[in-house]
Amino acid sequence: MILELDCGNSFIKWRVLQAQAGTLVREGVVDSDKALVDALRSPGISLSKCRLVSVRTDDETSELTALLRREFGISVVCAAPALEMSGVKNGYEDYERLGLDRWLAMLGGFHLAGGACVVLDFGTAVTSDFISLDGEHLGGFICPGMPLMRNQLRTHTRKIRYGDQAAEQALLSKAPGRNTVEAVERGCSLMLRGFVLTQLELARSYWGESFTVFITGGDAELVSDVAPGARVVSDLVFVGLAMACPLS
Repeated sequence: MILELDCGNSFIKWRVLQAQAGTLVREGVVDSDKALVDALRSPGISLSKCRLVSVRTDDETSELTALLRREFGISVVCAAPALEMSGVKNGYEDYERLGLDRWLAMLGGFHLAGGACVVLDFGTAVTSDFISLDGEHLGGFICPGMPLMRNQLRTHTRKIRYGDQAAEQALLSKAPGRNTVEAVERGCSLMLRGFVLTQLELARSYWGESFTVFITGGDAELVSDVAPGARVVSDLVFVGLAMACPLS
């Protein structure tokens, strides 16, 4: 079985595939290396190989790969920056500075679209990237996601204090908030929705209506209805990871 890991700033998203068929065996999200190891010790999981993408520090990534080798005796392949891959040309002035999760999502999006596309990722941070019909990465944008906006308000505004359950309840409606938690959560949600609209406007200025929109990330459901024709692909980074790190 093949273990795939997307190691983000806050969480590790993992999934296990059957090596030959490529079918999904199990998947999950954890908040620590230890929690990952505990999850992978579940009955029915027998790992042979691993590929991963990490936006963590080199030391943190090295610690994780060493842990996986020690605990499961598997080889680990890490995605690396590239100037060009699978028909996509990295558009950063210094291509190694482009986040690997963004790079892999672009590879996956361009592969699935077969043409011009916009990749919108709603995680701890929100990112957008524009890839032209010929695979040229035109650049992108980065802004705070829901967790960052929420935490900044909680940290710097003394009277804003509420839990995650209250936040979830507040997002069940888009009406103006009648208490602090509703006002904050719905206000931040509107900012994300406005971000989507500006990305669509820019994409239309490039390509008219001839482009595909991909929405991915943990908060994708908060904005998916803003772009009715968008493709919501939760595992878009994993699509690119398989392309960047093929395992025979």
